[in-house]
Amino acid sequence: MTDDSHDPAAPLRATVPDTAAGRRFDAVLAELFPEFSRSRLAGWIKSGDARLDGREVRPRDPVRGGEAVTLTVELDVQTHSEPEDIALDVLYEDEHVIVINKPAGLVVHPGAGNPAGTLVNALLHRDPSLNTLARAGIVHRLDKDTSGVMVVARTLPAHTALIEQLSSRQVHRQYLAVVAGALVSGGTANAPIDRHPRDRIRMAVREDGRDAVTHFRLRERFRAHTLLECRLETGRTHQIRVHMAHLKHPIVGDPLYGGPLKLPRGATEELVATLRGFKRQALHAETLEFAHPITGEAVRCTAPVPDDLKQLVRALHDDTAAAAERER
Repeated sequence: MTDDSHDPAAPLRATVPDTAAGRRFDAVLAELFPEFSRSRLAGWIKSGDARLDGREVRPRDPVRGGEAVTLTVELDVQTHSEPEDIALDVLYEDEHVIVINKPAGLVVHPGAGNPAGTLVNALLHRDPSLNTLARAGIVHRLDKDTSGVMVVARTLPAHTALIEQLSSRQVHRQYLAVVAGALVSGGTANAPIDRHPRDRIRMAVREDGRDAVTHFRLRERFRAHTLLECRLETGRTHQIRVHMAHLKHPIVGDPLYGGPLKLPRGATEELVATLRGFKRQALHAETLEFAHPITGEAVRCTAPVPDDLKQLVRALHDDTAAAAERER
């Protein structure tokens, strides 16, 4: 069993299971610390940084079972961004993970045009040890103008386990989306996605793309729009946005896939102003549920619906009610 302390300078410890008796030390070490590559572990054995009961041993030396394994290593810096004091809305936190409610407008990773002021910079200010993890522990992302819940790993074991859960589709990710058109039922979008063949900023449904599956159901139906609850089975870039546009029900306010604004006939002044003023995709990561990477216990976090999305839904609801009143 490993000691999963988040202090990157502290020795990492484990105990060789009795069932491993007679096996090579390097093979057992790789199973005890799967977050590290075999070549990295082999180097630490040779340098004496990986020890068995306090002794230096060779990679091929057999274990007896029950010995104490110690890795005395200092992890290399993987993320070189500068820490910045940016407020974070933390929904859950322990020594292994941080779950945050990301606001719309906050970029996740530094990049061209956004060298600072990102979620990575904020995380490094909150926990400087995250610089030993790739992308400061971020294992999945939200687009700049998508709000909602995200999980961040604080240790290598947690990072490895969360990526494995995401890859094996064991993480429950539920979104709210306001789309154009009054849908009559939910469904599933099962259409592969990859880069657009001509516009490299956009993604597109392509026969040669990577498999992508989005399940959706109606939360509330309006005159000319629908509030959907979307569940990701896969996690492709812009997946919900691309799938809904492909189904001819683009997300309201989406600058890449939404097309021109369409106003319902006889729309209330409030709805017209709200739709014209909504300058981001109406998409919110509402709920995230995963198995805790260390304890295995279920962790479920829900991010409150942001005010701008609440206002949009309220305006759509009031417009639908006003239209029904006129028809009486």
